[in-house]
Amino acid sequence: MKKLKNHKKIDLEEDCSLVGYSKSLNIDAFDCGDPDLNDFFHNDAFQYQDGLIGKTHAFIIDGTRDIVCAFTVSNDALRIDDKPRQARKSVRESIPESKVRWPAYPAVKIGRIGVDKSFSGSGIGSQAMDFVKGWFCDQGNKTGCRFITVDAYNNPKALGFYEKNDFSFLFGSETDELNYLNADRRTKYDEVKTRFMYFDLMRIM
Repeated sequence: MKKLKNHKKIDLEEDCSLVGYSKSLNIDAFDCGDPDLNDFFHNDAFQYQDGLIGKTHAFIIDGTRDIVCAFTVSNDALRIDDKPRQARKSVRESIPESKVRWPAYPAVKIGRIGVDKSFSGSGIGSQAMDFVKGWFCDQGNKTGCRFITVDAYNNPKALGFYEKNDFSFLFGSETDELNYLNADRRTKYDEVKTRFMYFDLMRIM
């Protein structure tokens, strides 16, 4: 992979181009340093696109086909009518102007986001997150979208990343989320592998 001389200061919007994710890019060289993410971006991302389940985009270094980071987004809804009272309250308090108590609010889900390990620790992930936030607030956006949602891996690194980028937990605690997952469901969960988090786009409007 071609690297900028000082990739620690790389600016995604200045030094890179946003393109649709395709096999014409240097997919094999894109290494996030995580087997699960690598498997998704090397294989599953294309199946998601073919099935209209999720759309993947990539930032590539200008003049190359080298991927700096990639992310997958899909339509979603932040459903709260079946959530515990505190979770409903935390969401509705952010929409004081609404007199209608909607059971769900329009959202976009970030299914995966990965940064090539050559640029790890350089703030690329947060730059990509800022881009996605602005993207769905843009006047050219064809639909309404109030929230960004994510099922974050339940580990300190992933949760810390999303908290740093101002995402909030829908459930007050991991125990609350586990109880919700196990309520009236045939499958019983012993642990919470991901935590549901959300970002209110009105924060940047």
